[in-house]
Parts: sequence; structure tokens; C-alpha cells
Amino acid sequence: MSPYPSFASISGGEVLPPLTIAVTASHIVAGAIASGDFEVVHHDRHAARQRGMPDIFLNILTTNGYVQRFVTAWAGPASRIRSVELRLGVPCFAGDTLELTGSVRGKQQLGAAGLVEVAVRGAHRSGEHVSATVRLVLP
Repeated sequence: MSPYPSFASISGGEVLPPLTIAVTASHIVAGAIASGDFEVVHHDRHAARQRGMPDIFLNILTTNGYVQRFVTAWAGPASRIRSVELRLGVPCFAGDTLELTGSVRGKQQLGAAGLVEVAVRGAHRSGEHVSATVRLVLP
């Protein structure tokens, strides 16, 4: 039996297992480089501080990657993300611990597979960093 849910086994309101990420400067810099975001606030502490920030912080593409990782770790390798809508809140700095939580908001049959909508929230000690809606197809 697969450790991942099937479309038929999911019910609205189902809670996903949380994911906790200890965000380091290396995570932030690597995410910025990998996504081609060379804005100095994502890799240069001095420049970030000159712009009024206490440290470097995650860019939106790295945050999006964490959101997708969170959902696909629950849904499994047979799942396919259809869309992600996300809204950033407070910045996530080096040294923060980001906790991602989520729940199934709804589902819709699509032939042999089904579309599942998951609400995701990512927060740390300063508040909500990200809220997102992820739509994915499950067999």
C-alpha cells in the first residue's frame, strides 16, 4: 500500500503533516542564485541592512519552492501541481524557523484522477510569511 493519498482517500478538511525548515543564510543565497534573483537583499547582509532589513531574506521563488515541496511531500511523486497562488507576508530571515501547515480545502473529480485544492500557511516567530492555495492532480 502506498504511503501517499489517492484522490478517493482524501476528504475536505484533512490536515497535512507540518514541515519545519530552519532557514539558513545558505538556503537563502542558494535559492536566490538557483532562481536567478541577484537582488542584494537575498545574498548581501550589509546591503540588506543598508535597506533597513536586519538580515538577508528568502525571495518569493524560494518560498514558492518550499510551498510546493511541502504539498508534494504529502501528495507523493504521482501528483502533479496545476497552479499555485501565493501571497507573501512578513519576510523570512536567516535564523528563522519556518513552519508550513496546510489542509485540504476541496476536491473535484477529473476523469480517472482528481483535482485537490490545498490551503497552505507558512509562519515563523514574527508572523505569517506566506499563505497559498495549491491545486494539484492526484490519481
